[in-house]
Amino acid sequence: MAAAVRGCGGVWRREWQRRAGGLSRRGQRALGCNARGGAVPAGKSGLAPWVPVVGLEIHAQISSNSKLFSGSQVQFAAPPNSLVSFFDASLPGTLPVLNKRCVEAAVMTGLALNCSINKKSLFDRKHYFYADLPAGYQITQQRVPIAVNGTLSYSLYIDNKMSQMVTKTVRIKQIQLEQDSGKSLHDDTRSQTLVDLNRAGVGLMEVVMEPDMCCGEEAAAAVRELQLILQTLGSSQAVMADYEIERQIEELENGGTILNETRAFDSKLGCTVPMRDKEGKQDYRFMPEPNLPPLILYDAKSLPANINHQQVVNIDWIHERLPDLPSVKRAKLVELYGILPEHSFTLVNEDGLTEFFENVVNQTQMKPKKVIGWILKDLLGYLKQHSLTVKESPVSSVLLADLLNLLEKKEISSTAAKQVLAELWKGEGKSPLEIVKEKKLELIQDQKELEQICQAVIDGQENEVMAIKAGNLKVLNKLIGLVQRKTQGRSNPVLVKQLLEKKLSL
Repeated sequence: MAAAVRGCGGVWRREWQRRAGGLSRRGQRALGCNARGGAVPAGKSGLAPWVPVVGLEIHAQISSNSKLFSGSQVQFAAPPNSLVSFFDASLPGTLPVLNKRCVEAAVMTGLALNCSINKKSLFDRKHYFYADLPAGYQITQQRVPIAVNGTLSYSLYIDNKMSQMVTKTVRIKQIQLEQDSGKSLHDDTRSQTLVDLNRAGVGLMEVVMEPDMCCGEEAAAAVRELQLILQTLGSSQAVMADYEIERQIEELENGGTILNETRAFDSKLGCTVPMRDKEGKQDYRFMPEPNLPPLILYDAKSLPANINHQQVVNIDWIHERLPDLPSVKRAKLVELYGILPEHSFTLVNEDGLTEFFENVVNQTQMKPKKVIGWILKDLLGYLKQHSLTVKESPVSSVLLADLLNLLEKKEISSTAAKQVLAELWKGEGKSPLEIVKEKKLELIQDQKELEQICQAVIDGQENEVMAIKAGNLKVLNKLIGLVQRKTQGRSNPVLVKQLLEKKLSL
C-alpha cells in the first residue's frame, strides 16, 4: 500500500524578520494539505526578494493489513467502496477498535526520529464537514500525541557539488495517529461527485516538523531522509511528493496573494490544487474521543508481570528490534569498503543500489573503490538515461561482476569494458566473455605487435615527440590515446605508456 506526503509547504518571512529571529502569525499560511506556508516580499533594496522558511506536516500512510479502527482490508486500487466496514461508513452503533500494528509503527517511527514516546496518549475528534468524511469528524491525537520532541538529521550538497556536503537538523514537534478520509471523484461531464470510502479509516502518521528549513532543497532533503527511514522501518511505503514554493513565488510576482487553504498534490498535473478554503477562522471543535480510552504503552520497567504480551505495546521491545537506519548504513559502507561519504549517500538513497553494489563487490576481484565508479557513473548513468530503477536494470550484479573481473585480470581494457557494458545493456542474454570474443575486444597479448604499433605512432607524430623530449610529458597522453585508437581499445594503457617511455628514453 502506497503512502504519501499529503502536506508540504513553507512559511515565508521578510529578510529582516529572519535576521531578528521573529515570525508573526500573520506571516504564516496553510498549504499543501495541512502544511504551513505563505510568503511576503523582502521590501528593502539589496535584500533577497524572497526568503523561504519551510515547515512540513507530513501524512504518511501506515503499512498495515487493516485500517486504524476497523478490520477492513487496506488494498491499493481495489474496486470503489469494496473495502468499507460499517464503522468506516459511520453507521450508528459501530465502535472503533484500535489496530495494534498501527500503534507499533508509530512508536517505531518515533524512536527512529529521536522522539519521546508518551506512555499515555489520547484520541480526539476533529470536526469538519466534507463529502468523503461520513462521520463529520476525524479521529486524531490533538492534545497528547503518541510521540513528541524529536529530531531528523539530513544532508544536502552545497551548490549541487557532491564533494561539498552539509548536515542539518530539523525539529520534530510531534507524531500523531489519525484516520484518513475517503476520496471524492469529480465527474465534470455529468456534474457529479462520487465518493469512494475504501481509504476512509486507513491509518496515518502525521509527522509535524518545525519551520527550521530555509529552502526547497532543504525540505526535499529532509523529506527524502524521512522517506528512507520509513521504508527502512517498514512502517510506511512512503511514496512521496514535494512541491509548492515556486508556485507561491510566481503567484506573488504576478500580483496575486497566497490564500490560507488546504491544497493537495495532483500527480497527473504535477502541481498542487486547492481542496478546502481556510481563510476564515477554523473551528474544528476538538473534543476527547468518547469511544476510545487513553492509549497506554509500557516499557520493561512498567510492564505488569501477569499480562498478555500480545495485548500490549512494549516500547523497549520495539527499540531493541529497530533496524539500522540510513545514517548507520552509510557509516558502515564508508568503514567497510573505504568509499567516500558522498558515495554512500548515493548508494543508500537509490532504492536497491546498496544491495547491487555489495553483490558486485562480493563477486569480483576488483577493489570496492574502483567498483563504486562503475556503479555510480556508468550503471546509474544508463538507468537515469532510460528512466529505470535499479531493480529494472537489464545488467544484473552478476553480469557487471563478470565484466569487471575481465577488466581486473587485464583481459580487456577499460575502453573495451565500456563497449561490453553497452552491449550488455541491450539485454540479449550474452555474457561479457561472449561479447568480448564476438567483438574481438581482447587485449593484444603479443608485445612485439604492440611495440610496432607504438613505434608507428611515434614516427607519425614528430611535433608531439619533440614536445615530450622538451619536457612536456602531458603530451604523452595523446600518444597513448592514438595507440588505443589504432588498436580499437585492445591495448593495455599502462603497458602502452611503459613502451612509449622506453622508446622515447624517458
